[in-house]
Amino acid sequence: MTVEHRLNTSNGSLPYLFSPVSADANQPAPLVLFLHGARDRGNDLNVLLKWGLPRFVNESSPLPYVFAAPQLPEGQTWVERESDVIALLDDLIASQPIDPYRVIISGFSLGTAGAWHIAASHPGRFAGLVAVSGRVPKTLEETQLAALKEIPIQIFQGAKDEKLPIEDTEQIVATLRTAGGTVDFTVFPEGDHFIADEVYSDPKLQQWLISQNRRNVPLVV
Repeated sequence: MTVEHRLNTSNGSLPYLFSPVSADANQPAPLVLFLHGARDRGNDLNVLLKWGLPRFVNESSPLPYVFAAPQLPEGQTWVERESDVIALLDDLIASQPIDPYRVIISGFSLGTAGAWHIAASHPGRFAGLVAVSGRVPKTLEETQLAALKEIPIQIFQGAKDEKLPIEDTEQIVATLRTAGGTVDFTVFPEGDHFIADEVYSDPKLQQWLISQNRRNVPLVV
């Protein structure tokens, strides 16, 4: 097992899963911050390990990024706990060998709504966003979406997802691209709502997670 159970030392409000970067890393590493779906709320972090990105991390050899996945109490949403997620992010950057220019936020279902909201509210904090089987919150205005145009975005959805009309996602993709955003939209033709295992275990996505960098590197002449 590579994943530990921790409590956020900055305010103690959100317990979280944590996996450090591989020991041979000799420079600050990316951070992948994962927000879970509605059915994984509660007070048992082990439920997060049953599937999706937490399970992939837990069953893998040490990875080239730091991983953290906070857990919501029953009945709460990530939008409500935005400040606590940012507090956890700040605490991790202060205490771990993390490159603050290479932070990826990802969510599944309810967590995707949270990831959209938090990234749109703090666009300068993230180098990428991965949205899996989730909708953009109705409270997020088009002007806030436009703030995401500098953040590369990966969206994944099952064509047979009964919880999420594909037309809604296509509209969001169009809005972001019109604003100048970089958006990859992947549809699983036979996929339903629960595609997270397939999404996060894809080597191409794993490579993408460590390839994003919001630091503007000047040309060396």
